[in-house]
Amino acid sequence: TSLQRAAYDALGDYNGAVVVMEPKTGKILAMVSKPDFNPNHLADNWDELVSDDSNSSLLNRATQGAYPPGSTFKIVTSLAYLREHGTLDGFSFDCQGSITVGEHTIHCYNDTVHGQEDFATAFAKSCNSAFAQIGLDLGAGALKSASEDLLFNKKLPVDLTYRKSRFSLDSSAGKPLLMQTSIGQGNTLVSPMHMALITSAVANEGELMTPYLMDRVENDNEDKVSETEPETCLLYTSDAA
Repeated sequence: TSLQRAAYDALGDYNGAVVVMEPKTGKILAMVSKPDFNPNHLADNWDELVSDDSNSSLLNRATQGAYPPGSTFKIVTSLAYLREHGTLDGFSFDCQGSITVGEHTIHCYNDTVHGQEDFATAFAKSCNSAFAQIGLDLGAGALKSASEDLLFNKKLPVDLTYRKSRFSLDSSAGKPLLMQTSIGQGNTLVSPMHMALITSAVANEGELMTPYLMDRVENDNEDKVSETEPETCLLYTSDAA
């Protein structure tokens, strides 16, 4: 499709993955993983593909890759905050471009000073300092609960081989790791597919649809044999999953 081609071309020569999901249905509109290979010449290139460990062309990075989520994890931190406080109103943080606790400092991007922020502004500016402070205030338990409600450390509703995302923070973690984890660093790992599920649930007002690749099946006369019906996988609220 044109969207698949656009995603493929946009990734260029970078190793990585792109997942595009329709939030209201769960339909996977595009999925790209690079480095890739030509399936038409799989037999001819098989020895090269299986011997090049650094290439990993046979790995579907979209579902099997595991990467630090970075600032996309602030969605999880935001959910934990909302459940703790019941509202985003009243939040206030004065960003000075960094936050230091003990000997550990978290910097905002390019040490940008964001100044006085409400929650929406802190999220829109992806303020590392604000979210590090939110994580400190919430504690490991609240972050762990929100992350596991969003399927970290759990099975994903995906009919493909995938790697579970990992969230390992617990009450024994020190403040530096808690701050890092709150902004998507630390030991947290997630697949591109999993982050697509989380962002789709947000875009669909808390309703996660079961993702699917096969829209319909037709016979050789182009008659419809079967068609996938969108179905809800999970419903999220500010109180519980």
